[in-house]
Amino acid sequence: MTRLSAEALAGLAEVRPGDDLAGMIANAAAGAGTEIGAGDVVAVAQKVVSKAEGRLRDLREVRPSAEASDLGTRLGKDARLVQVILDESTAILRSEHGVLIVRTTHGLVCANAGVDQSNVPGEEMVALLPADPDDSARALRAALAERLGVRPAVVICDSFGRAWRLGQADVAIGCAGLAPLDDLRGGPDAEGRELTAAIDAVADQVASAAALVRSKAGREAVVIVRGLDRHVTLEDGPGAAAIIRPETEDLFT
Repeated sequence: MTRLSAEALAGLAEVRPGDDLAGMIANAAAGAGTEIGAGDVVAVAQKVVSKAEGRLRDLREVRPSAEASDLGTRLGKDARLVQVILDESTAILRSEHGVLIVRTTHGLVCANAGVDQSNVPGEEMVALLPADPDDSARALRAALAERLGVRPAVVICDSFGRAWRLGQADVAIGCAGLAPLDDLRGGPDAEGRELTAAIDAVADQVASAAALVRSKAGREAVVIVRGLDRHVTLEDGPGAAAIIRPETEDLFT
């Protein structure tokens, strides 16, 4: 019988720029009596990765451009925040109803380029997405391996809105050691018919499962997901970049 479990890791201290995130995770796991195995997936909230990497901006140091000021006025947003969003974007796809939907420098399509003020100390500070989330996941995996003696997979998670659906769901913006997609096309369904469109978004589903047990207000930024050994790989793999749909196939933006 296949079994999946997700365990939020308690005891992680506030993360600050330059902190040893892998060491903090290993120490928190040891303190909680939680064993992290080679076939496990360590799902980590983007915010703590960004904090550790110093991906923070002080709005007091931002000088908005004319474009940012105009957008801020129209959308009812702080022009300095809009400027940071523009700095993290390659294109504005929608700007209505107080919302900026952009394509980020990573190729992600999301609101506000992932720039966020929640769970960031300081009234004028905002957190940015990691510069390269897949590189961040690979580095964290290597550092965890040094401390744990095993190489669990790592998924970096962030909450995204979804076209045509209310609410947010966590998705993978970075991963290492996990096959991000499971292409089932060409195989049979339960009736023996050939599957033609079945590609499971494994990394995204890991992120969503982790979000269900993680308290965003309780500093439970790390979740250990177990039962996905068949998707965990020795190699770091292509990362979450492999999930991004090519612009030529994008029917929504």
